[in-house]
Amino acid sequence: MISVNDFKTGLTIVVDGVLYRVLDFQHVKPGKGAAFVRSKLRNLRNGSVNEKTFRAGEKVEKAQIDNKKMQYLYASGDQHVFMDTESYEQIELGEKQIEHELKFLRENMEIHIIQYQGEILGIELPKTVTLEVTETEPGIKGDTSGGGSKTATVETGLVVTVPLFINVGDKLIINTDEGSYVSRG
Repeated sequence: MISVNDFKTGLTIVVDGVLYRVLDFQHVKPGKGAAFVRSKLRNLRNGSVNEKTFRAGEKVEKAQIDNKKMQYLYASGDQHVFMDTESYEQIELGEKQIEHELKFLRENMEIHIIQYQGEILGIELPKTVTLEVTETEPGIKGDTSGGGSKTATVETGLVVTVPLFINVGDKLIINTDEGSYVSRG
């Protein structure tokens, strides 16, 4: 058990039998009344985001999450195959289970499979990934002083907003949390 006063971003907890990851939290001490903790939690089984308020000092169960390093191999219909890099054991995950993460996945990429008591909940990507631009409008020479932007499609189909100097074939570093351009790779 853990006190809600000890919440950290990324912590995994169990509330009323539901598995949540803490996305954000705020300690509130109103002038009148008892202190409380307002939190934003992601349900790890269905992906929904809920806001919950806890009394200060309330106890919740801390979930023991296992991360296993695996490599993404290929897609087979709507199933995606991953291989354990140590035992070479392969598992398949459905497209719905990793819908958001597919925008950043390339073949042979190393990721972490998230498990809770043997149940596979999904995958955890690195903070940034490097992807190649497959489609974008050509940059117009001399049109960079205003710091303009345009859209670019990368090899996974993700569309990101990029500076005007980015061209087809460039490698981009993309933030996987927000799906945003960070820099050229």
